[in-house]
Amino acid sequence: MKGTKRWGGRFVVEEIEPEAIVTPEDFTEEQRMIADAAKAFIAGEVLPRDAEIEALNYALTTELMGKAGELGLLGADVPEAYGGLGLDKVSTTLLTETLAEASSFALSVGAHVGIGTLPIVFFGTHEQKQRYLPELASGQRIAAYCLTEPASGSDALGARTTAHLSPDGAYYVLNGSKLYITNAGFADLFIVYAKVDGDYFTAFIVERSTPGFSVGPEEQKMGIKGSSTCPLFFDDVHVPVENVLGEVGKGHLIAFNILNIGRLKLAAGCVGTGKETIRLASQYANIRKQFGRTIASFPLIGAKLASMNILAYVAESMVYRTAGCIDEMLLSIETGAESAGAAADARDASVGAAADAKDASVGTAADAKDARDGLPTGGSAADLGAATAKAISEYALECSINKVFATEALNFIVDEGVQIHGGYGYIKEYRIERLFRDARINRIFEGTNEINRMLIPSTLMKKALKGDVPLLRKARALQAELLQPMTLPPFEQPLSKETYRIGQAKKTFLAIGGLAVQKYGLGLEQQQEALCLLADMMIAIYAMESANLRTRKMLLKLGESSPKVQHAVEMTVVFVQNTMGALELDARKALAALEEGDALHTQLTILKKLMRAPLVDTIAMKRSIASRVIRNEQYV
Repeated sequence: MKGTKRWGGRFVVEEIEPEAIVTPEDFTEEQRMIADAAKAFIAGEVLPRDAEIEALNYALTTELMGKAGELGLLGADVPEAYGGLGLDKVSTTLLTETLAEASSFALSVGAHVGIGTLPIVFFGTHEQKQRYLPELASGQRIAAYCLTEPASGSDALGARTTAHLSPDGAYYVLNGSKLYITNAGFADLFIVYAKVDGDYFTAFIVERSTPGFSVGPEEQKMGIKGSSTCPLFFDDVHVPVENVLGEVGKGHLIAFNILNIGRLKLAAGCVGTGKETIRLASQYANIRKQFGRTIASFPLIGAKLASMNILAYVAESMVYRTAGCIDEMLLSIETGAESAGAAADARDASVGAAADAKDASVGTAADAKDARDGLPTGGSAADLGAATAKAISEYALECSINKVFATEALNFIVDEGVQIHGGYGYIKEYRIERLFRDARINRIFEGTNEINRMLIPSTLMKKALKGDVPLLRKARALQAELLQPMTLPPFEQPLSKETYRIGQAKKTFLAIGGLAVQKYGLGLEQQQEALCLLADMMIAIYAMESANLRTRKMLLKLGESSPKVQHAVEMTVVFVQNTMGALELDARKALAALEEGDALHTQLTILKKLMRAPLVDTIAMKRSIASRVIRNEQYV
């Protein structure tokens, strides 16, 4: 992706070339080896004891996490200087996807390595990293992330847990409670958010043994039963001032940017579970017989499997595209720091040849950046944390897009998986029943999908007002073009029609977004229904474009005669055609809310021109896609 850096949100106004994105076909041998190691660990250690984990066996979970730590599976995001592997975000995303088959155990690991450990990786001081990261990477300590409170779920900044500096200035005294904290039952270390003096939202590192800190009883959950979920209580808990994470009053930078990474990793986990569901459903369909034939031979079952596979392909394309973008942004921090000269020399002297060799062999940004964060390089930990936060926040809206799309795609996939199993899918004995229950929490985790939908267009507008995305200029320039005749271009090459339609979708979004800004101005953020429609259009555009770019990249590399390419082309064509139909409905709803009378008629006429394109036989294509899924009995 060198030389192709694009800031977050620009996908709605720019044309992007296939070579500019990272796809699963780009995985290196090292990345595949990491995934294979994770698969072997799950098959050999976790799945044979799955029933015990599901019964909430704390000792077993912590034992297995220790074994995972020994294999390096807990240290992927931790820099080498602190006992980890320091991998890039594409590698850690692949690891998250692979671990998804471990179900509740995967959630325990994900909470530990992601939202539990990353705050220290990105925002900790050198001393905090030295003290905590090696044991977090090895699994000797388990981490938990503590943000939600009884009175503040989505409204994180409405937290009521307080912190007051002790008279001698040595401690902050915490009082309050947290709710629904993953890993709480057995975690050793807690990233806790509280308001200093009731006003300044701040992050703290709290150790389990601290007097006054207590853990409540396990919640009885619908799914993910093998993961620990408990409330926490703080009664005059004395936290040393050196355990303030980041800066006092800047906890929101940590909370929200860690949630961004959490949202991307959650989407990756959904991809992994989606693939498992497709495998289970296709295998069952090839065994189950009705009316003298396997149900896989019935077209409606095949159509379900095809739809499931298409959604998994699109979600997978989105996830790795986004991970690649974040890696590139983190690389820009490292490049900037290295150009400072003295700072780079200090880092090289401190970290030594190991980090350099790792960076050269894997070609990543996160490893050396993370190592530099905690070492004396001429910039404070706070400065480096702020730079990291900015890098991650550049793709905040893409992380939200991934979270919404992947969780809702998985909801569809597991629901259809149950349907293919029929009555057996409703019985506990069959794993699909559990996957269905476990998947429901994903639309609530890491910010509800409703909150994420609000964030997507509002974040874009903020970037536009700062001049980071030329949104308003593009929208104004589009007005004259929309009034001109639109002649369809020739669609002679594979995916040329889909590429054109995605461009038309971007124009549709710009036109409607421009109308919304004209009508509501800064009050647009209060129009939640309009924001939701704009968000869904952005999600559709990013999803269609990610799949299209990935498939076009395959076309360039393998040629259109490749069976793999033909399969990918069919999935992309079906998805784009179906999604454009849904996008047109959203556009019509939005226009009806924004205009009326002759103005509405004019806008609907323009929309009709933008949506015009030849139809294809998606039924035949889905039969073709289904035949491959059924033959391979897995995601293809």
